[in-house]
Amino acid sequence: MVRQEMPQFEMDAYDAKTGHFTTVSSDNYKGKWAVVCFYPADFTFVCPTEIAAMNAHYDEFQELGVEILAVSVDSKFSHKRFAETEPILKGLKLMMGADTTQEVSKAFGVYVEDEGVALRGRFLFNPDGICVAQEVQADSVGRNVKEFLRQIHAWQHASKTGEVCPAGWRPGKKTLPVNTDVEKMTGRVGDYITIEEILD
Repeated sequence: MVRQEMPQFEMDAYDAKTGHFTTVSSDNYKGKWAVVCFYPADFTFVCPTEIAAMNAHYDEFQELGVEILAVSVDSKFSHKRFAETEPILKGLKLMMGADTTQEVSKAFGVYVEDEGVALRGRFLFNPDGICVAQEVQADSVGRNVKEFLRQIHAWQHASKTGEVCPAGWRPGKKTLPVNTDVEKMTGRVGDYITIEEILD
């Protein structure tokens, strides 16, 4: 999906922030930073921990201008009941897409045909609708929201400045000014940044 446009889609959804059913489509995310986050199923075990972790950082995502869409193949009715009864999801504010036809999961390449569920796929799209980062995992291990937020900070900085961000970059750390020093930097990255600075 990286470097590709967000697939076109429309599906039922449950808006946990308002407590109402709605419809959500790819058009809702045009011109915005957005994350489409697939998970295998409601009423499972790792899934609510991931959803709760994303929700715990909801305000930070909003400050960064990033919209969140959580998606599974469950119905909007299942999403509503899941959000209302799972204790760790108390105060949930996320939009939950109901991919009951499995077409959205298939379009993003995360649908597991013989199991009828989606893998843990997370896709970050820039305001041009292009996927700049993706992470896909099997179902036994949850994803790291703090690392994902670090990547968002880095992608937004790189997009804004034309600089590139080295391994582990966080706001306030050194970037690599390839937009101005590309010839001097070629083969001499170590003159600009040390491994100690990268690992700090």
